[in-house]
Amino acid sequence: MIKPHVFIINYNSLYEILCEIKENLSFDIIEHENETNFLDDKTFDKKNSLIITKSIGKLKLDKKTDIINILDLQNYPISINKLIESINIQLMKIKFNHQSKITVKDYQLDLNSKTLSKNLLFLKLTEKEVEIILYLNKDKNKHSVLDLQKNIWGYTADMETHTVETHVYRLRKKISNKFNEDSFILSHLEGYFIN
Repeated sequence: MIKPHVFIINYNSLYEILCEIKENLSFDIIEHENETNFLDDKTFDKKNSLIITKSIGKLKLDKKTDIINILDLQNYPISINKLIESINIQLMKIKFNHQSKITVKDYQLDLNSKTLSKNLLFLKLTEKEVEIILYLNKDKNKHSVLDLQKNIWGYTADMETHTVETHVYRLRKKISNKFNEDSFILSHLEGYFIN
């Protein structure tokens, strides 16, 4: 599991305190001394990052970062336990919001409610169906039955290949029946894919 990142900007004392307890934290901490260059950090991902600063007015934000997650500490004296609790709550909100907004083709996949929607139509999915869609959507490669067995079902040598084929067939049929689309998950000699 990828840990969320907490960027601490121009707040060295807080960074040092969190470094002392970092093995007990559910997030990674990254320090930046400058309010303008943290966006260049390759680990910055607004879907998985929280910014802590006591000088929010100095942050230089552009159009691509108009929605970022900031915990402003300029008005706080706060205990470390309350701070960590606030950070964890903010990170859960970020994760929840991100999970409710995954676009697959011209559909919306909501991981929280496990629904696929398009044009005010909603289709309830199983956990395994959600996993199949996410896996096929993460790249445009074709994924063989063996690949799906290994990466979705945790491949076991005695697992029969028709388990994967049956799940994909049922998922394709559900999508076809609800949205009248037969090309959501495509099949090829090399495997299944979402284009």
